[in-house]
Amino acid sequence: MGILNVTPDSFSDGGKYLSAEAAISQAARMIEDGADVIDIGAESTRPGSERVDADEQISRLKDILPIITEMKTVVSVDTTLSEVARFAIEHGADIINDISAGTDDTRMFPLLAAHRTPVIFMHMPAQPKVMQHQPHYDDVAGEVAIYLEGRLEAAVSAGLPPELCIIDPGIGFGKLPEHNLQLLRETNRLTALGRPVLIGASRKRFIGAITGQKTPQERLGGTIAVCCETYRLGASIFRVHDVRPTIDALKITAAIEGRNSSST
Repeated sequence: MGILNVTPDSFSDGGKYLSAEAAISQAARMIEDGADVIDIGAESTRPGSERVDADEQISRLKDILPIITEMKTVVSVDTTLSEVARFAIEHGADIINDISAGTDDTRMFPLLAAHRTPVIFMHMPAQPKVMQHQPHYDDVAGEVAIYLEGRLEAAVSAGLPPELCIIDPGIGFGKLPEHNLQLLRETNRLTALGRPVLIGASRKRFIGAITGQKTPQERLGGTIAVCCETYRLGASIFRVHDVRPTIDALKITAAIEGRNSSST
């Protein structure tokens, strides 16, 4: 899954793809590099960020979404608001990526059920503005698994078939570096829920804390290590900024594991 942020303030590439021309070119580049999914975000949810209303998100999407959905790839739109999700679905989006897991907008799951639209939902213990204020867990992997299981039940109760649900542990969302590492180490506790697990660790701060790489763009090696190790542990979707080197690394990991590399 290639990341396309059409925002002025995302932590790694904010402002880089604000113009329609730049965003469409980047989407085409990631597809050429082998991305199976393009995940378009019109709202930054980095730690400390302010929320962006539906009208502004739609304004950022309207000139690029209809073009990217014609590029013969799967398109995901990253939003927690049903109004934005409806716009995205009506303009060709295949998946909605809701970091609030349907809690920001109670209309989200019923909307997705009505359209039979697949959803990714994530663990996030608080809003982005405050989520990094002293997060605490007694058993982070267990608590995240319980939360995601509950949100899966909520989605199914709203009419979404379980096979349309993908889960994301929310690496870096309301978690300290040690929490992120424990979650990654215990990926199997999430795959035990029986749904595909998405890992979104690309260029994140905890990688820099371990490697000493201060800028997000220098964290490719750490990102690849996370993807390969969690692939080995059962994760199957990897949300990244750097598509081609990640795919190459996963192909080698698959070959060493004796798996068919097309499974990546």
